[in-house]
Amino acid sequence: MTSGAQGRLLPWTSPEGRPCYLVGDGTGYVSRLADDIEDVQLGMAGDLLGHADELLAERRVTSAELRYLARRLTESLRDVKRVAESRGARLGRSPGHDPGSN
Repeated sequence: MTSGAQGRLLPWTSPEGRPCYLVGDGTGYVSRLADDIEDVQLGMAGDLLGHADELLAERRVTSAELRYLARRLTESLRDVKRVAESRGARLGRSPGHDPGSN
């Protein structure tokens, strides 16, 4: 993506792990798909937090269970961070908005 073009950070990466961006008006199929995936990611994060609360309330939790939980929480946090970055970048966009004027 060129530095002059502003695109939406998508909730997935390329096969090489690089960020993917979409340039458009936000009304097409890929935008709707990205919205749906973000909603799923946020819902899964909420479910995972509930599971973490339950697991951490247990007296007998194995180190393997805690490592598994930490891996899933890390993945979820990465997804939620990407959603926040994407949505935050789009908040200030309006016709005539100068991103450098904040």
